[in-house]
Amino acid sequence: MKFSETLRTKYNFKAEDLVSHGTNFCPGCPAETAIRFTLRVLGKDVILVGCPGCASSAILAMETKTGVKAPTMVPTHMSLLTNVASTMTGIKRYYQKIGRDVKVVSFVGDGATADIGFQALSGAAERGENIIFICYDNEGYMNTGIQRSGTTPFGAWTTTTEVGKYKKGKGKTAKYVPLLLALHGGVSYAATATIGFLGDYAQKLEKAAKVKDGLAYIHLFSPCPIGWRAAEENTIDLCKVAVETNHFPLWEAEKGKFHITHEVRNPKPIQEFTKLTGRFSHLTQEDLNILQKAADSHYAIIQKLMKP
Repeated sequence: MKFSETLRTKYNFKAEDLVSHGTNFCPGCPAETAIRFTLRVLGKDVILVGCPGCASSAILAMETKTGVKAPTMVPTHMSLLTNVASTMTGIKRYYQKIGRDVKVVSFVGDGATADIGFQALSGAAERGENIIFICYDNEGYMNTGIQRSGTTPFGAWTTTTEVGKYKKGKGKTAKYVPLLLALHGGVSYAATATIGFLGDYAQKLEKAAKVKDGLAYIHLFSPCPIGWRAAEENTIDLCKVAVETNHFPLWEAEKGKFHITHEVRNPKPIQEFTKLTGRFSHLTQEDLNILQKAADSHYAIIQKLMKP
């Protein structure tokens, strides 16, 4: 990926990469670029928490060795899908007790965020635990066989929302997790982001790192070429078009005050997004209208929340 000169200068891309040069990410996976960039912005002064999932190949690596040059949890003691946020809470509180200010950061998928791990995350958010929770959302359980998750969009093919005579993909619209987190009273900062707009993501990481009085949450859009039946070279285009069609609007909420960080004045039709991935190839115009309505609804909700 090519970075702008501003980003290169600010985050010193000539410096040592904090992620191993050899990882098990699939070709074209934007999560690899995302975790490398995340650590560029946040630096080594973090404790990185992972769990079973695609990114564990980079964070946890093999046996007792990690794949990142920052403190993390080795595979034999890694967090479970169910308790990422509570594990982070325990780590943060320990360092608070001994008088050290550290950034405890997660990099986990939508299963550990929207579904299996939501109870622990919601509890940490309500309590205002001072952690940085980053979810890379590939809209399904990609690491275990492409099953549907709470963030899988309406109509999408997965191995558990098949397409055939009796089923035509997922029959429900997606859970809007970033908004659910933003509305927790203990969340001081919540945002959506994608590596299709790296400057926007960098600013949000910096804001999250400055939070001292509550939880910071970033929901990172992360297409999966294999699970989405998309071309490896199209993942960055998918990130951009998802924003330009309102499928994934970019916004942030600072202490409950919402604003859109990338305004889309003339959104493209949802077909510009769906045509890049085979998981939507079966959709009829009626199905596309439902998907478009869901996308527009998310954008409209944030617009309304911006009003005083």
